[in-house]
Amino acid sequence: MTQRTVAALVAVPLLLALLVLALLVPLPYATYEPGLTVDVLGKSGDQEIISVEGHPVYRDDGNLRMTTVFVSVAGPQGDKRLPELIQTWLDDDDAVYPYDVVHPDGQTREQDEREGAVDMVTSQDTATAVALTEMGETVEPEIGVSYVEEGAPADGRLEVRDLLLKVDGVRITDSKQITDAVQGADGPVTFDVLRAGKEKKVKVTPTDVDGTRQIGISLGPLYRFPFDVSVNIDPAIGGPSAGLMFSLAIYDTLTPGSLTDGHDIAGTGTISADGSVGPIGGIEQKIAGARGDGAELFLVPPDNCDEAARLDDPGLRLVRADTMHDARLAIEAWAADPDADLPSCEAS
Repeated sequence: MTQRTVAALVAVPLLLALLVLALLVPLPYATYEPGLTVDVLGKSGDQEIISVEGHPVYRDDGNLRMTTVFVSVAGPQGDKRLPELIQTWLDDDDAVYPYDVVHPDGQTREQDEREGAVDMVTSQDTATAVALTEMGETVEPEIGVSYVEEGAPADGRLEVRDLLLKVDGVRITDSKQITDAVQGADGPVTFDVLRAGKEKKVKVTPTDVDGTRQIGISLGPLYRFPFDVSVNIDPAIGGPSAGLMFSLAIYDTLTPGSLTDGHDIAGTGTISADGSVGPIGGIEQKIAGARGDGAELFLVPPDNCDEAARLDDPGLRLVRADTMHDARLAIEAWAADPDADLPSCEAS
């Protein structure tokens, strides 16, 4: 038997073993795919997504679609095999990213979900504030409860969207007062809260967690509005990236006439208190999802314009949205004239 034959007999099984490993071993990658779109001017079941009490509402034709991305939730060791990753990579509407890019700093799925829930609450309140400001109303942020941990001391006592007015009888001016009161407490901490327009006192007894006194809440900038506006969306969607579309839908619902003039418009972007639109992840997948659901125009955050402009044929018109105000004006101009000159990502 020659050396070449011996080498082949050794190498072939090793090559086959390596091939099997490559096909079967999980890899530390995550995938992005187009997710669902939701017309926030519509209903979730039998309930209006934008519901209002204490102000006239104007329901009309047309769609304002928030867009989502389906992100795989594998752990840091991955559960994606090579064939699946290759298939995803070859699909123009999907993307493959290293796990650490999608889930930085080793965050757990539970941490991601909590962060998403907090972001959803604060983004809905900020979206409402921006919409009301666009209408000429004046609203100011206050400190409120954006998350209550299940089973924590605050569970069943404090509620999401409670505005915190006083702690142990002292008017609250910053969140540090709350942290200091909880960490220094030997017994119950008394909060004066505003809930559903009514003030009440709530007592919560902190517990020790890893040597720190906690009650199990997250704080965020929330608002006291002149009337009630609710965004009734599945909390599993999570995250702040629908802020712009929430704000536009709230504005459209509270003002006469159809902002969209009956057209189907989609978009994405976080919203800040000053109305500026911030970047999001998965812009290409969101555009693909909107195109697949029949959208004619897509609002793109300015920091995502370079990614969006790389698309050879997005299948719908892309419009740069620097602020909610700019987005509103662009929609109105396009609805009046589909050939109107609008802010473009190509000019960014």
